[in-house]
Amino acid sequence: MVSDPGKEPGMRIIALDVHRSFAQTAILEKGKIRDAGRIDLERGRLLQFATKLKPDDEIVIEATGNTSAIVRLLSPFVGRVVIANPILVRAIAWAKVKTDKIDAAVLAKLHASGFLPEVWMPDEETETRRRVVAERTQLVSQMTRLKNRIHSVLHANLIPPYKGILFSKRGRAWLEAQPLAEDQRRVVLRHAGELDRLGGELAQVDKSLAQTALQEPRVKRLMTITGVDVTVALSIVAAVGDIERFSSPEKLVSYFGLNPRGSGSPATSRPITAASPNKAEPTHDR
Repeated sequence: MVSDPGKEPGMRIIALDVHRSFAQTAILEKGKIRDAGRIDLERGRLLQFATKLKPDDEIVIEATGNTSAIVRLLSPFVGRVVIANPILVRAIAWAKVKTDKIDAAVLAKLHASGFLPEVWMPDEETETRRRVVAERTQLVSQMTRLKNRIHSVLHANLIPPYKGILFSKRGRAWLEAQPLAEDQRRVVLRHAGELDRLGGELAQVDKSLAQTALQEPRVKRLMTITGVDVTVALSIVAAVGDIERFSSPEKLVSYFGLNPRGSGSPATSRPITAASPNKAEPTHDR
């Protein structure tokens, strides 16, 4: 998706080259571009900047870690906020000399010419779902690392694997009875205690996901597929967001990185690259 060409002559385009703590701004107006200085990326400073904007202004910003927060703050003050794909912007507007001022100017010019590669901005509900799913994924990853460390201690002491579920009540009793040095026993018990704490947090997150799923018809429909539970279904819905943004099923498959090959010209095809990551991260318990 690219910007629409033919912007109104009197309309201002304000580009923000965003960094961790500041944004370099450039303003394109009546065919002329000028440097508008830096803005500290703090809520108060951004709102102060927003009061100087006009209702028909368009803001251009690259997708980055704090883009969503900036967009939410500035959107009520302008006609439109456009989010650019940073990878494609660099591919289109490669330059030997790169500065913050140049980068901001490039964003404004690309948008004005209709060549700015845009990305979709998820709504607040979708963002919330993505955060909860990401939180669950992080909890599962932390628990997996702790379990692996416990298994590593057992393996280092030539203790054969437990024939059952190691982290069940019986498995814990077996674990505590194993002949380990006192320092290693402390490590194992500390990891086991941390597993209990994280398990409680995971249960709370799963409860929240289940409550959300009850109100989402798409989740219920996905759960009719064999092997798709509440967590997986909600992860897919959160990753996809508004499905209408995909012009074809092939585009949706490509977004998830599930297409084994990508087609170029009618006579050629190529393997997918690392630029097509799987958007729905693993959410299962390991």
